[in-house]
Amino acid sequence: MYAIEVDRLTKRFGDFTAVDGISFYVAKGEIFGFLGANGAGKSTAMRMLCGLLTPTSGDAKVAGFDVYDNPEMIKKNIGYMSQKFSLYNDLTVVENIKFWGGLYGLDGKTIRRKTDQILGELDMRDWKDSFVETLPLGWKQKLSFSISTIHEPQIVFLDEPTGGVDPAVRRKFWEMIYAASERGITAFVTTHYMDEAEYCSRVSIMVDGRIRALGSPNELKRELGRNSMDGVFKELARHAKRNSD
Repeated sequence: MYAIEVDRLTKRFGDFTAVDGISFYVAKGEIFGFLGANGAGKSTAMRMLCGLLTPTSGDAKVAGFDVYDNPEMIKKNIGYMSQKFSLYNDLTVVENIKFWGGLYGLDGKTIRRKTDQILGELDMRDWKDSFVETLPLGWKQKLSFSISTIHEPQIVFLDEPTGGVDPAVRRKFWEMIYAASERGITAFVTTHYMDEAEYCSRVSIMVDGRIRALGSPNELKRELGRNSMDGVFKELARHAKRNSD
């Protein structure tokens, strides 16, 4: 069984087709890049896969659960981190960890163990009682990722997780993604940084609601005769006809 299975998934809003019959799979533990320019439909597709939006037609299973019949079970078996920081600035680091651990259904003993583990892994013990709003952006992003996987979900959805942080922090963040993958967590990543697309096992690129390319970074570069993922993306995106998602 795959972590994610998508077959001709479609979403229409009136006469507008935001996602137009996309099909793909994501293997367990894979780091899957889901790319597309503004207006490509990737945000709409991600909302359907997270159980937040009902498709118009087509089929999809996430963590083994059907997007039509079991959206709540999907939510319980995934983690999610958006490009906009999602933790509470007026709570401390520890308070955020405990709050989200409880929200994910962890018991008190597990939350205490996970809190100690996260503080140690992020080297944040000295900051545990600091309000999140006082942390540097890079630390906030790493904390947010750790909390999004605190319940060891089958899949974590990462929506432009490194937006606004410097290259050194982005590299550290990707080390965390690789570590999660090694634990068997599937990473479904959107990003506007094409160098990050090179870190993915496979990449799909959406244009105007459809998947126009799908394969490993090396396969896509070879097929399109480009020496970088930035070149691949620009070659496909230049044919886009719409510009808002």
